[in-house]
Amino acid sequence: MNLYCGNLSWGTTEADLQAFFEAYGEVSAVTIVKDRYTGQSRGFGFVEMPNDDEARAALEGLNGKELGGRALRVDIARPR
Repeated sequence: MNLYCGNLSWGTTEADLQAFFEAYGEVSAVTIVKDRYTGQSRGFGFVEMPNDDEARAALEGLNGKELGGRALRVDIARPR
């Protein structure tokens, strides 16, 4: 299951996000979307978890939790 993570602080790295989600299960991929010109984070990213039950537990457990001084917004990612 692919999860959307919004309201990320500019300093949050993919490793930070992965460690945050690994408390709930296996993480197969983490991507923080960056501005193509400056390379700075755009404040959101995606976490892919192969087990749907673990992903739902992470969604419920981490939505609203603080990461890097900001309340994280976690939701199921919509297709492009």
